[in-house]
Amino acid sequence: MSSPQLALSFDPSVVVLSYLTAVFASYVALDLAPRVRTPDRAAARAWWLAGSLSMGTGVWAMHFVGMMALQLPFSVGYEADTTFISWLAAVAVSLIALRVAAQDGLTLPRLAVGALSMGAGICAMHYIGMAALVLNPPIRWHWGLIAASVLIAVAASAAALVIFFWLRHLSAGQARWAQWGAALVMGAAIVGMHYTGMAAAGVDAQSVCVSSGGLGGDNLSTLIAAATGGLLLLTLLTSAVDARARRHSARLQQSLQAAKEELQQQALRDRLTGLAHRELLDDRLRHALSRAGRDGSRVALLLVNLDGFKPINDSFGHAVGDRLLREVGQRLQAQARAHDTVARLGADEFVLLLEGDVDETLLAQIAQRLLDALAQPLEGVLPAGHAPLSLSAALGIAVYPSGEGDAQLLAQADSAAQSVKRGGGNGFAFFEAHMQADVRDQVELARDLRAALAAGGDDQLALHYQPKVEAGSREICGVEALLRWQHPQRGPVSPGVFIPVAERFGLISPLGDWVIDEACRQLAAWRAQGLQLRVAINLSVQQLRQPDPLVQRLDQGLRQYGLEAGRLTCEITESAAMDDAAAIEATLHRLAGLGLQLSIDDFGTGYSSLAYLRRLPVCQLKVDRSFVQDLESSADARAIVKAVIELAHALGLKVVAEGVETEGQAQVLRHKGCDELQGYLFARPMPAEALARWARGAAENAPSFRASSYLDGL
Repeated sequence: MSSPQLALSFDPSVVVLSYLTAVFASYVALDLAPRVRTPDRAAARAWWLAGSLSMGTGVWAMHFVGMMALQLPFSVGYEADTTFISWLAAVAVSLIALRVAAQDGLTLPRLAVGALSMGAGICAMHYIGMAALVLNPPIRWHWGLIAASVLIAVAASAAALVIFFWLRHLSAGQARWAQWGAALVMGAAIVGMHYTGMAAAGVDAQSVCVSSGGLGGDNLSTLIAAATGGLLLLTLLTSAVDARARRHSARLQQSLQAAKEELQQQALRDRLTGLAHRELLDDRLRHALSRAGRDGSRVALLLVNLDGFKPINDSFGHAVGDRLLREVGQRLQAQARAHDTVARLGADEFVLLLEGDVDETLLAQIAQRLLDALAQPLEGVLPAGHAPLSLSAALGIAVYPSGEGDAQLLAQADSAAQSVKRGGGNGFAFFEAHMQADVRDQVELARDLRAALAAGGDDQLALHYQPKVEAGSREICGVEALLRWQHPQRGPVSPGVFIPVAERFGLISPLGDWVIDEACRQLAAWRAQGLQLRVAINLSVQQLRQPDPLVQRLDQGLRQYGLEAGRLTCEITESAAMDDAAAIEATLHRLAGLGLQLSIDDFGTGYSSLAYLRRLPVCQLKVDRSFVQDLESSADARAIVKAVIELAHALGLKVVAEGVETEGQAQVLRHKGCDELQGYLFARPMPAEALARWARGAAENAPSFRASSYLDGL
C-alpha cells in the first residue's frame, strides 16, 4: 500500500518571479524575431543563434525558478547533467521558434508543424528538468494533467507564432505597446503550462531526495533569475541599439533615396524653369505616340517660340532674361491640364504635349489662351522705372495622326511656328501639307546623322582643325576642332544645317560625345608624333545643361588616352554661358575642376555683366569675327575690340581674335594687344594629317611664313 502524497505548495514570491522571468523572456523573443529577418544572411544567422541562446535561457530559467518555488519538507537538489540537458531543450525550442518567425508568411501547415515542434520541445525541457529532481520513491504522474500541460504548451506555441507575425503589420508606435501586452499573455501561457505540469507530479510523503547533493540552495533561484535577467537585459539592450541603428540607417536610406529621386527628377527637368527638358519630352512623346497607335487616340504638340526674346536679354541682361523665362514657364504650366507635359527646349522655345480628345477647335482655343496668357503684362520682371513688359509668340501646332501620317511632330510644329514667324509672329498656325518638304528634309537629315553616329561616325564625320597663332611670333599655339559631315549622297553638309537638326532631334549629346572622343584620340596621336598642341572643342548649351554625362565623358576621354587636361580647351558661346546662368556656372566650375581650359566664344555678341564674367573659371575670350571684319574701316569696331582686350587683360584672361582674313586686321589686333589670332589669313580648317604638315612647316619658317604657301601643297 503506497504512502499518502504530499499536498504541493509554492512560494508566492518565487511564483511571481518565475512569471516575470517568463514575461521578460517573451518580450525579448518578440523583440528578436524581426532581427532574424534581416536581409544580411550573416547578421541574420548571428541573431538567430544568439537570440536562441538568450531566449532559451530565459524560458529555462523560468522553469527552474518555478521548480524552486515548490516547497517540500525535505532539502532538494537537481542533477547537473540532466538540468543541462533541459537547458539544451529550451535552446532548441527557441531555435525552432525564431526560425519559423523568420519566414515570410505563416501558412497553416507551417503553424501546425511549428506549434507541435515547439510544444514538444517545451514539454521535453520541462519534464527533463523535473527528472533532474530524483526522489525515492519516485514521482507518480497524473497523466491527465500531463496531457493538459502538453495541450497548453502546443497552444501557447501556436499563439506565440501568430503574435510574431501579427506584430509585423503594426506601426512602430502600436507594436511597442502590443509587444508588452503579447509578452504578458505569452508569459501567462508559459507559466500556466509549467505549473500544470508541476501539478501532475505526485510526491510521496515518505520520499527522500536522492539528488540533494546536486544543484540547490536557498538563494539559487534568485541567483539564476538575476543572471538570466541580466542576460536577457543585455540581449534586449543590444537589440534596442541595433533597432535604433537600423532606424537611423533606414532614415538615411530614405533620405538618400529621396535625394536620388530628386536628382533624377532634376536631371529630367530644366534647371531654370523646372519644366521638363528635351530628354523627358522625348520619352513622354514616344509613349504618347505608342498609346495613340494602339487605341486610335490623338496626340498634339504646340511649339511656342517667343518673339523678341534676344533683344530683351541683350538689353537688360541675363538676370532679367531668366526671370522672364521662369514667368513664361509658369504661365504655360498654368494653362496646361494635369496630365499634359510642358517642356523647355531652348532659350526661348517651349513645348506643350497633349493627349486624348484634342480636335482642331480645342487646339485653337488652347493656342489662343496661351497667347493671351503671354500677352498679360509681366510685373516685376524689368528693372524699376520700366513699364511692364508684354510678350508675343509664334505658335506652331502639329497633330498625330494627321492626313500626312507623319509622327515627326516636333519638326512639323517647328515648321508651322516658322511660318508664323515669317508672317510677323504673334499668332498660331497648324502644320499643313505644303510645309512637309522642309519637315521631310529635317527628318531625313536626322535619320542619316543618327545612322552615321551608330556606325561610329568615322566614315562620314571628321574633325578639321584651324590653327591659332601667337599674335607677335606667329608661332602656332593651338587649334580649334571644327566638325564636318561628308554625307554619302548629299556630299558636304554645312554645320549651320546639321547642327540645328541635331539639336532639334536630340542628337547633339551623342554628336558632342563623338567630338570629345575624336579630339582626345587625335591629341594622343599628335603627341606620339612629337607634336604638342592644345585643341579647342565647342560645347552646346544642351550639353552644358546635362553636366554629369558631359563631365564623365571628358574625364573618360582624358583617362583613356592619357592626356593632360590642360591640352583640351572647351569653348562656350557667350549666349550659352548666359542661358540659366547659375547652372551653367556650376557646370563650368566642374569642368575647370578636371583641369580643362575654358574659353568664351563669340564674345561681344551677347550680354554678360562684368560681375558674372569674373565668377566664371575661364582663361580666354574670343572676339567675334563680326567685330574683326570691320577693324580696318570702322573706328567703333576698333574701340570695341580695344575695350574687350583691356577688359580681358584686367581680369587675367587671354584674348583670341577669330575671323582674321587680312594683314591689316592682324596689324590692328597686334597693336591693340591681342594675344592670339585665328583666321583664313593663316590657314583654313584642315584634316589632322594636313595640320601636322602645316604645323611643322610653320615652325621651320616662323616668324615670316605665309599660310597660303603651306596650304597650296596640301
